[in-house]
Amino acid sequence: MIEVILLERIERLGQMGQVVKVRPGFARNFLLPGNKALRATKANLELFEKQRAQLEAKNATERSNAEALAAKMDKLKLVVIRQASESGQLYGSVGARDIADAAKEGKYAIDRLQIQIDMPIKTLGLFPVKVKLHPEVMIKVTVNVARSQEEAVVQAEKGAAVIKAAAEKAEVEAAFGVPGAEAPAAEGTEAEAPKKTKKAKAANTDEAGEADAEPKAKKPRAKKTAEA
Repeated sequence: MIEVILLERIERLGQMGQVVKVRPGFARNFLLPGNKALRATKANLELFEKQRAQLEAKNATERSNAEALAAKMDKLKLVVIRQASESGQLYGSVGARDIADAAKEGKYAIDRLQIQIDMPIKTLGLFPVKVKLHPEVMIKVTVNVARSQEEAVVQAEKGAAVIKAAAEKAEVEAAFGVPGAEAPAAEGTEAEAPKKTKKAKAANTDEAGEADAEPKAKKPRAKKTAEA
């Protein structure tokens, strides 16, 4: 672990001016090259104290600008058009660069490094995505992934992906275990043929029982004739 001086607020790490311990790799690959921190040497500590007022003033200005932008982007919905299968699965995925490009089309300058995607976007639908406009200003925008602008409008109105029919088809196939299977037919169709066959068999059995009962009814008459 090494000690660094934070030059801005880092989530789950600390505020500007704090001296914190971090892993060497995190410092070398992220904090130091991004001018987010300085090594906590005696010289750097003295330098930071001299520049503290200037750095804090600069941070306050940038935070104010970010808050103004956040107000304009409140409830923003970005549309990303992609090809997808009937089940709504994308041929690829939507990444931070795609979202940044969609934002630029809407006249919002967002860098892909400001975008945080919690879960990979690989299907059609509406997805909340975090955008860090400033170390202290975070907003959420909705990414509307659709196959066309028309479909994007429908998804925005319904608040869900337009893949309900495909999902229902997949459920039927899963239930019957056969691709392309269809739900059972309605009443009066061939699907009820087995039931009708059972009823017909039952009717035939009743008729057979009645036929067998007639000879039994004649036997008592024969006995009476003999006694006479």
